[in-house]
Amino acid sequence: MAVVQKLNAVQVQKDFPFFRQGLIYLDSAATSQKPRAVLNAVVGFYESNNANVNRGMYQLAEKATAKYDEARRIIAGFIGARDDELIFVRNATEAINMVAQCFARNVVGAGDSVLVTEMEHHSNILPWQRVAREKGGRLDVVPITERGVIEISALREKLAMRPKLFAFSHVSNVLGTVNPAKEFIAEAHKLKIPVLLDASQSIPSMPIDVKGLDCDFLVFSGHKMLGPHIGVLYVKREFLERMSPFLVGGGMVKEVTFESATFKDGQEKFDAGTFDVPGAVGLAAAIDYLKKIGMENVQAHEEELARYAYDVLAKDPAITVYGPRDRLNLVSFNVGDMHAHDVAAILDEAGICVRAGHHCAQPLMRRLGIPACVRASFGVYNTKEDVDALIAAIGKAKKVFGI
Repeated sequence: MAVVQKLNAVQVQKDFPFFRQGLIYLDSAATSQKPRAVLNAVVGFYESNNANVNRGMYQLAEKATAKYDEARRIIAGFIGARDDELIFVRNATEAINMVAQCFARNVVGAGDSVLVTEMEHHSNILPWQRVAREKGGRLDVVPITERGVIEISALREKLAMRPKLFAFSHVSNVLGTVNPAKEFIAEAHKLKIPVLLDASQSIPSMPIDVKGLDCDFLVFSGHKMLGPHIGVLYVKREFLERMSPFLVGGGMVKEVTFESATFKDGQEKFDAGTFDVPGAVGLAAAIDYLKKIGMENVQAHEEELARYAYDVLAKDPAITVYGPRDRLNLVSFNVGDMHAHDVAAILDEAGICVRAGHHCAQPLMRRLGIPACVRASFGVYNTKEDVDALIAAIGKAKKVFGI
């Protein structure tokens, strides 16, 4: 087990050109800022290595292909996967849609269900909802408790109905709840139910090992983990072979005639067209940056900030904080009867960037009985002083509205 070391966020912040503006950025759950190492990697590729990969026979094209293959190895290694189990996409949303269209559509029939939880992002609801509706099935939902967690008994009850797939978020983008993914996956696998894990909110902040978790599919977006706007889909080998291609076109075929086509095998059948090679190179640089800090150190730092914010805000009778105290990297709340947008606007005047709204989780908002809330989320570059500034600005907002 790695020894956790105190993260020096003040020093880390110097690696991010964004912070020269003097803003306090508390919206990393939406998208993260980028360190100079990532910016240099992307620009460096365009300046010195730009060519279409897996195409040209000249040295520059071979160099570009080598960069791309190296990036794939780094990203796969970061989650404990094999290189050929990784598919690059635009974002986690596209990755989920790919599984819905290329796998779920083939196994869901009339009367069948796909199981999700009540805390899911719209992106982990709508693709399954569409497949279920078109195939004559249904979307089933595991409820959350008043504390904002899923009880294993409730999950077992829903799994006993034998859904064709169980899809859930590792960490809630609203509540900060860290679901016991390994336990949930094991429960599903007892009944031979495949599992998709949405790691969009967890992978920037904690170690992830797909083999240890034993998930069948895993999705995440690079832009939330200090990298460019590229997405990743991990597919366990046995399921990769069962999936049909998502897009068809150049690069993913063995032979084409006007009458038919023969597709490549495994991961390569999903590589239609030209790839976002700079995005992959930039994400690999982001992963190298995170690995130097240490994911255990990142997790400890962000959990500490989230608990500190939770404890201070929860003591204020005028503030409602949502979710359990044990959380990863964010805190969501409302202030009295103020609309979340008003709170965010006042915080913005103080140079503090937070998210306000339904956070693409309207079913969860209805469960909480609110239209919206404010969310402050933390990254490797945030400090306790950032949280103190947030709390002070909330105090000013209360005075403005007479709370």
